[in-house]
Amino acid sequence: MNEPRRRSNSAERHEAIDISDFVYAATGARVRRLTMPDGAHWFPAVDVCKELGYTTTRKALTDHVPEDHRESLETVTGSHCLSVPAGREWRRDLQLIDLQGLIILVQACTKPACAPFKQWAAEVIETVQRDGSYTLDEAEVQPAEPGAPIAYAMPEQVAEAIVRLEAHNLQLDEELANGQRESITLQREMLATQKSTLAVQQAMVRAMERIADRLDALVLERRTPCSHLTVLPTTESVLADWRQRLSVTEDVWTVAVVIAPVLVEEGELREPLEAIAARTGLSVRRVNECLRLLHKHACIRSRGGAKDGAPVYVLNES
Repeated sequence: MNEPRRRSNSAERHEAIDISDFVYAATGARVRRLTMPDGAHWFPAVDVCKELGYTTTRKALTDHVPEDHRESLETVTGSHCLSVPAGREWRRDLQLIDLQGLIILVQACTKPACAPFKQWAAEVIETVQRDGSYTLDEAEVQPAEPGAPIAYAMPEQVAEAIVRLEAHNLQLDEELANGQRESITLQREMLATQKSTLAVQQAMVRAMERIADRLDALVLERRTPCSHLTVLPTTESVLADWRQRLSVTEDVWTVAVVIAPVLVEEGELREPLEAIAARTGLSVRRVNECLRLLHKHACIRSRGGAKDGAPVYVLNES
């Protein structure tokens, strides 16, 4: 993802839903993005068409996207007095589409993976027709700093689409782990036949055995149901239980790894969202969304708020 210049504060305040998550829920992939100084987002049409299954980018744009929602890279950057990004993939004649153009391509796509996003878009249109407007729900916990913009909760359909898409990545990770485990086993057996020749080879065999045993233990922890946990949970068992409850995204897992030890060792989490954001490198709004998903899937439960306004969470013991 490339951004020629930081967006203005006004653009950030008006972006209620994180644009990366929004595009990921629509296309099923983290496509490249250019964000202009005025806050407008542009995407390489070839990236979007590839992920949505269009065979020819030119035909997809001609058939579905109006001209005012597509433009060449040189024209878009030149309108803001910016240079074309370096790299062979960023050609001057590269066709870009704006956010409306991307949504139009998604709506025209027939892939089943696009269905949840299209259903949400249909719900937005229906709500506007019926009520005259569509409003996002405010997040359960708001940023505490003065003058901070209101945090909005991601629409459930968009959040669930992200979770389902990340499940595919988790499956690939598991397959990779299995391959690595088999490779380690083969190397261990090969080294075991030669351990009588050199002391160095013997040390390598023992190291590979420890790695393989640790990988086996991690796999077992992932597959152990919550009902088999001991009375006193550990950080590892809590994280394994959470992986069973939901298919976590990379951001959710980053937050989970930070808060799990605190919940196990101290019995509750009282850190302000800003503190968690500083430890994870995520935005306050994204940390809030991650905690909301963990709460929704019964990984944690709320116990009100601390005197300083920070939310208080404890482990869900059900």
